[in-house]
Amino acid sequence: MTASILVTGGAGYIGSHTCKALRQAGFAPVAYDNLSRGNAEAVKWGELVVGDLADRALLRATLERHRPAAVVHFAAFAYVGESHENPALYYRNNVGGTAELLTAMRDQDIRHIVFSSSCAVYGVPRAVPIVEQSPFEPVSPYGASKMICERMLQDCAAASPLTYMALRYFNAAGADPAGDIGECHVPETHAIPLLLDAAAGDAAAFTVFGDDYPSPGRRRQRGRECRDRPRLVGARAGRYRPQGHGPRYSDPGRTAAAGRSAGARERPRARPGAAAMVAAACRCRGADRPCLGLAPGRPGRVRAGADRNLRVRLVQPTTALGTA
Repeated sequence: MTASILVTGGAGYIGSHTCKALRQAGFAPVAYDNLSRGNAEAVKWGELVVGDLADRALLRATLERHRPAAVVHFAAFAYVGESHENPALYYRNNVGGTAELLTAMRDQDIRHIVFSSSCAVYGVPRAVPIVEQSPFEPVSPYGASKMICERMLQDCAAASPLTYMALRYFNAAGADPAGDIGECHVPETHAIPLLLDAAAGDAAAFTVFGDDYPSPGRRRQRGRECRDRPRLVGARAGRYRPQGHGPRYSDPGRTAAAGRSAGARERPRARPGAAAMVAAACRCRGADRPCLGLAPGRPGRVRAGADRNLRVRLVQPTTALGTA
């Protein structure tokens, strides 16, 4: 019998790609999404249950009906700026939703969960690259909500047979290589789709934020802050691997971080920052080079003058959660 996996937020960007990867890996994904920020048309590889984690009756009924071997938990709000404008919304949705999910899992004796965390839990790093053991010092309500969720996982694992893996990353980019699904956010804030819009003439310019940030290297020019941009396919692979594609381990909690540094205005010969992305987008679109605009850092992000050279040391999860 094919093992089912409940994917909360399965109609979202990374969630929908993960559902496809799970199906290809031999699992039966069940997407659980309230569609407030997801897209029903992106759920193509399994059942879609339209519901909120706050709906206790529906959540429990879904778990009881499908008896998933594990849960992959994406469902969360993820706009840093919005979290500063409405912190209570983020704590209620991200933290409250995770608490409801963990309670329902315990009631149904479902013992394995992969949690989509964030490198936002680290805040402004004291040293780069960020390592898994770097201290948690979030600077946004969004990052704080992920930190609290990780603590909940730790406490629940100590009090029950729960095993978990928390994956920390940021700036996931890319799309399904087969073109079956892609990225669709409303509002769109991610660099690559905004750049493609500019290259296609659907936007006047592609704006690079952060011309008031310091950057690494000998010249330390403004607007060249470094950020990690992990490829989406790699991010989703990290999610279905813990479901049984590898040896089991007894440690109830693990974390993994993955990424690659890229300056926002690096030259194409360097790691792919905005300049290289612009050139690639123009080749794809057959378009002229779109206008590049510069602007200060956006409200709600790490403030100007802070260390923006955010990189993580790759942690390859070599072990996997069991599904027994």
